[in-house]
Amino acid sequence: MSGNRYVLDTNAIVALLQGNLAVAQLLQGAEWIGISVISQIEFLVFSGLTAGDKALFQQFLERVEVINLASDNTALIDTIIALRQQHRIKLPDAIIGAITLHNSASLITTDQAFAKITDLAATTWEVS
Repeated sequence: MSGNRYVLDTNAIVALLQGNLAVAQLLQGAEWIGISVISQIEFLVFSGLTAGDKALFQQFLERVEVINLASDNTALIDTIIALRQQHRIKLPDAIIGAITLHNSASLITTDQAFAKITDLAATTWEVS
């Protein structure tokens, strides 16, 4: 697993777009940054998003890879199912975890639910 490949959980995206320097520092030198389509949806359904927030998010999306779910990606789907069943985590978290594993990346998150997945490298930052 490369330390230079990252998947951002929704809370990391929010922190980064709010100017959190700790998250930005974690991403320095990244060779690849991805997000799940789940995080894209979760961000866009936040209440109170302004037009400026949406514009900033669109700029962000141009700089990362959004990983979609496809019915023919059976390996990813099998991993999602296994994570959900083995660790009893929420389906969106299982999807994000599986995407992280399938992309040989580290997950940047503050969500403690991911700690249940022992083969998942997760990195957090100091929340102020």
